[in-house]
Amino acid sequence: MTDADRTYHSGFVALIGRPNVGKSTLLNALVGQKIAIMSNRPQTTRNQIRGVLTTDAAQMVFIDTPGIHRPRHRLGEFMVETAERTLREVDVIAWVCDATEPNDPGDQPILERLQRVETPVVCVINKVDAVAKPAVLVAMDALRQRYPFSEMVPVSAKEGTQVTVLREVLAQYLPEGPQYYPEGMVTDHPERFLIAETIREKVLHLTREEVPHSVMVDIEQLEEREPSGVLYAHAIIYTERDSQKGILIGKRGAMLKRVGQLARQELEALLGNKVYLELWVKVKKDWRNDPSALYRFGFREDRS
Repeated sequence: MTDADRTYHSGFVALIGRPNVGKSTLLNALVGQKIAIMSNRPQTTRNQIRGVLTTDAAQMVFIDTPGIHRPRHRLGEFMVETAERTLREVDVIAWVCDATEPNDPGDQPILERLQRVETPVVCVINKVDAVAKPAVLVAMDALRQRYPFSEMVPVSAKEGTQVTVLREVLAQYLPEGPQYYPEGMVTDHPERFLIAETIREKVLHLTREEVPHSVMVDIEQLEEREPSGVLYAHAIIYTERDSQKGILIGKRGAMLKRVGQLARQELEALLGNKVYLELWVKVKKDWRNDPSALYRFGFREDRS
């Protein structure tokens, strides 16, 4: 068969599941590069994160959705709405579950939602590195009783186990089509989004339990300064309480400085550019329930 005879496939793959099953880690493994922030805290992902994998035979656009959960504020409602809307817009769904908790009751509401869609669903059993092989087989048998999955693939996103197999399985469900994105492009998110998310990830890693989910990062200014070529970003880290602001700044600014150092190092490696970050912390009380604040930060309702 010549190259001219070969058909090309392309399409969209949703990664869905309850919070903290490793969807963002899996997305990074599938694409082969870090594009989504990772944390052991649930509900880290807030927006749709698009990752692009291009091969000689296919282009897969992965969408890492916010974890479906019981929302406690307007931001949480937006996250769930975003995840549910994605199910209607893709060619195949990769439902990700945790091999260490295969019968978690939190999975049931998601499986019930999947009953209402006609899209093929591939069951991805993640974190198999944390359990014995017999336990994985038992989990697969139990999951088959809960939903008629099109395929089941056990993986370890952390170790990279079976990720290549998963790519091949998902590609089988893509329709014939062109490349949506240029060769070498791994995400369609702009630099502004990547910088904000990287800063937020460092806050997640460095601050106490009561701070992370009340944090939002807004890039107020972003420019490449000539002749040095340094990418300059002025970022505001918003939180909801004065006490959280104090934690984020730290004694003599030590915490904020550390956040900036870690974010800058990662961004320079990711963007291939020198980066200068200017970080400020501001309090915006109850922003997660404020429609105007959510709109400003990019959380916009779909009214289609």
